[in-house]
Amino acid sequence: MEETKKSTGIYWFLFLLSVAAFFILYRFIGGVCILTLPFVCTGLAKALDIM
Repeated sequence: MEETKKSTGIYWFLFLLSVAAFFILYRFIGGVCILTLPFVCTGLAKALDIM
């Protein structure tokens, strides 16, 4: 079977964007920053091609 190489560039961008959102929310609102953690974890897993 052939393995096709997936493009993960968009997932790296979304991961970095969600990390930036985490720190921005942490700086200004504090406790609400935990709402971005599912996006951070999912973005990293997709970027590393784990999921």
